[in-house]
Formats: sequence, structure tokens, C-alpha cells
Amino acid sequence: MLEQDTYALTDPRELRSLIQGHGWATLITAADDGPVVSHLPVLLDHDGSGSDGVDDAGDVPAVVGHLARADAELHRLGERKVAVVIQGPHGYVSPSMYEAVPYVPTWNYVVVHLHGQPDILDAEATYDVLRRTVDHFETARPKPWSLDSVTPYARSIAPHTTGFRLKPTRVVAKHKLSQEKPRDIAARVADALAGDDPHRNPELADAMRKALVTGV
Repeated sequence: MLEQDTYALTDPRELRSLIQGHGWATLITAADDGPVVSHLPVLLDHDGSGSDGVDDAGDVPAVVGHLARADAELHRLGERKVAVVIQGPHGYVSPSMYEAVPYVPTWNYVVVHLHGQPDILDAEATYDVLRRTVDHFETARPKPWSLDSVTPYARSIAPHTTGFRLKPTRVVAKHKLSQEKPRDIAARVADALAGDDPHRNPELADAMRKALVTGV
């Protein structure tokens, strides 16, 4: 990914918020015969206190996740360095949204790449990741479902998964949100994305407006 100071995302709180809110990730490993790619849910790791630390200052925390054991074997997970890509809000920007010329289409987006070598979790720690993953995505439901409601079945299939923890040794994050455009034009794009445009994208509009306020 092209790294540009204009679009660099470095605030640990923003990075935590991105990971917390967009847990569907891409795991990439460079193998001898080409890249191995999997898609999986990831969570912020907690610090032992039970807190994910979304509002804490400091470095980007570790992430935890799980994937099918067969996929983990293809990745040789734990033996090689990986990249975990977490995609935030993104979308097409039409030149007509600028209400000015000359412009061409572009794509605005927020993304973070976490690089490092993951640690494989033991059976009990993997099961804890499975439970936490369910709890995380069930939270918004009126009556959250719990893995504990099917413990015998869940325990029987858990060995077919592999849990991991990745403490990144390198983080590359970018939020390309029209920061290089004049503020009034960037605001028009955000308004279009929040309105009734065919490419309506309220989440991307919110991210753009936040960047306009903070100036980064």
C-alpha cells in the first residue's frame, strides 16, 4: 500500500476503533509457491483485565482470531510472518459530487495492515476466542445468543479451529478521505454520500466529516 503522510492514520484510539468496529479481516501469508489468503473475524485482544482497551492510549494492541485448522495448516500459522488487513468504511466518489472541475473518480477508504508473526493459542485459549467472538457480534442483538447455550456441541467442534494472537511489529494505516481537497469540496462529497446519491454511504460520510473536523 502506498504510504502518504497526508493520509496516514496513526492515532492509537482511531486504530482501536477501526479494529473494534470492522472485525472481518483478511489474513495473508507469503508461502514458497505464492500467497495464502484467508478471511476471518478478529478482535482486539484484552490486557488480562477483560477490557479491550478501545479508549486507552498507547500502542496498537494485539488482535486475536480464529480460522479452520485446515486453513491454519495451509498458512503454516505461527511459523511465518503474516499481514492482517482490516478494512473500514470505503466507497466510490464520483466527480459530480465535487460540484467543481476538473476532477476524476476516486475511491475513499480507511484501512489498517497489521504485520507480524502470530502465536498459536492452546485449546482453552482458542475456545475463549470463539466465545468472545460470538459475544462481540451478538452484543447489538435484542436477545444476544451465547455459545454457552450449546457448550457440548461447541466443545466438540472447537478442536477443528485454530486460535491465534498477533502482536503487530509493524502497523500501516491509512484514511484517504479527500483531505487533499479544499474543505468546502470535501464537505460536498460528504454531504452527497450522506444524502440520496446512488452511491450513498453514510459511514464513509461520517469518517470524512470527522477528518474535516480533526484536520487529519
